[in-house]
Amino acid sequence: MIRSALALCFLLLAAPMCAQTLPGQSADEVATDAGNVEVLDVTGGLVHPWGMAFLPDGRLLVTERAGRLRIVDTEGNVSPEVPGGPKAYVQGQGGYLDVALDPDFAANQHVWLSYSRPGPGSSSATALGRATMQGDSLTNWEVMFTQTPWFSNGLHFGGRIGFSPEGHVFLTLGERFQFDPAQDLTNHMGAVVRLNRDGSVPEDNPFVGREDALPEIYSYGHRNVQSIAFDPASGDIWEAEYGPLGGDELNLLTPGTNYGWPVVSWGDNYDGSQIPDPDGEAQFTDAVKQWTPVISPSGMIFYTGDVFPEWTGSLVISSLSRQGLVRLNLENGAVANEEIIPLGARIRDVEQGPDGHLYVLTDDRDGHVWRLSPLTAE
Repeated sequence: MIRSALALCFLLLAAPMCAQTLPGQSADEVATDAGNVEVLDVTGGLVHPWGMAFLPDGRLLVTERAGRLRIVDTEGNVSPEVPGGPKAYVQGQGGYLDVALDPDFAANQHVWLSYSRPGPGSSSATALGRATMQGDSLTNWEVMFTQTPWFSNGLHFGGRIGFSPEGHVFLTLGERFQFDPAQDLTNHMGAVVRLNRDGSVPEDNPFVGREDALPEIYSYGHRNVQSIAFDPASGDIWEAEYGPLGGDELNLLTPGTNYGWPVVSWGDNYDGSQIPDPDGEAQFTDAVKQWTPVISPSGMIFYTGDVFPEWTGSLVISSLSRQGLVRLNLENGAVANEEIIPLGARIRDVEQGPDGHLYVLTDDRDGHVWRLSPLTAE
């Protein structure tokens, strides 16, 4: 199953991120519904990498939960820490989280980061900011949003960034393991927020003008959301979130909707006590799909490339606990079929590269970037 990366790089010399053939770089063969796929080790040595974004020149921005941003060049070399970013609260699940390029990056060079922001005393909050990329540095760092209130624990930060087709920025937020505040619209716990890219609140946000709600909130009643993706065909917004003991969810997001946590869930509490199921609870919107056992969804995309034509239009989710990818075909707002693609490591994030291949991050103290490619016959 182990084969040299040399043949693949020879065939893909024109493709971005084609790694050098160095000691330890090799590819595993994985069977999928699209045929056998080769998993190439692009680079390693990243400390719990969390999010990634491709630059126009083919290089890759990667966040490390340790509170650093790195650049992986097209030969697989990892840069020193990119200067100019914010200081992060690096405890538990906190640190640097997601990274994304502004939709108008070619004109403004803006890079967006989500992270756990240090607060008073030992507290922290999920925050979103942006900076201007100049060369290999960040400049003019600006905080655009901070979750309220602050909490003194290192749990459930959420933190995925998404841009809608009309250009709004979305940020997913966990409930910081506080449970009931996810039902309280006067805080941001367990919510998805929607902002203009200057940090202001869109006038058509669902709770604008209500004294009992924060205007940034787009949806609420979530537990810990680390995945968001926009369907390029329909414009629908999808998110995936962690359940407690069972009950991970895939949800179709609509404005102002309450998804039920912690009042209802398809999972149970960690002590084994039951939580009421969502069906039959009209005030809550049920998940489109739930997973028990869990998949631990930590990132997702709609695949739009043609390298894997059988997967075009699929929703691809990175899975920590299943140690691979979960691929879904959606039809009319429902899951038509599901494929589990085992990769043998906790997969923190997945992105489509400019070459149409899939790239994943492994969640480890020695985290790696892997590229998935159709297996080429020798």
